[in-house]
Amino acid sequence: MDYTKKEIAENLEKIRKEIISIEIQSGRPAGSVKLLAVSKFHPVQSVMDAIEAGQTLFGENRIQEAAVKFEEIRQSGKNAELHIIGTLQRNKVKDAVAISSCIESVDRIEVLTEIEKQCSRIDKKITVLFEYHTGEETKAGFLSYEKLLEAVQCCADGEFSHIIPRGFMTMAPYTSDSDPIHRAFARLRETAQKIRTVFPEMNLDILSMGMSNDFKIAIEEGSTLVRIGTAIFGKRN
Repeated sequence: MDYTKKEIAENLEKIRKEIISIEIQSGRPAGSVKLLAVSKFHPVQSVMDAIEAGQTLFGENRIQEAAVKFEEIRQSGKNAELHIIGTLQRNKVKDAVAISSCIESVDRIEVLTEIEKQCSRIDKKITVLFEYHTGEETKAGFLSYEKLLEAVQCCADGEFSHIIPRGFMTMAPYTSDSDPIHRAFARLRETAQKIRTVFPEMNLDILSMGMSNDFKIAIEEGSTLVRIGTAIFGKRN
């Protein structure tokens, strides 16, 4: 069941305070972690309520649902930025590019090629994050460091002039055991640091990791962007 406008505002305030508290505990500067509200499966009214509570950054992975929802938001005159999260099929790239400012789940070079094709068609530049596979329970993301490095190299070589790489994303295993979660997030942080040394001229500062159940660990491990849905909007319909 979706939360009311008042509940959404209260949840956002609570999460923002938690993020600041974890930043301080982790010795990180206040404001170093952004909140992305995952609004998939939730109605447009819930997104509107979140915007009124000061949230402007949202994540969706169902392209058709997101297109309808965020067109209505755009027509209402409200300000919202959309990231596409979750595995993106090549046949959905055209629509994804049209409605979003960032695609967080680039997991193979073929997707970069299709994003470039669709962006050049409408003369649009778009931000991307490279998804890296760090947990055994999910196979999403680049499965090897070498393939990930090759994708970043293609961008560094100027093969994709409409694509702006900004960092990396991962999903930890869904478990109550904190150790594999720490390991997954630490692995992304270490991989990102390694790649930044190879490409010092590129600004790859975003680490998108952490969801409702594990964002505290993610922040401790260096996340700069947490993707939270259930804790804001309630369980999905």
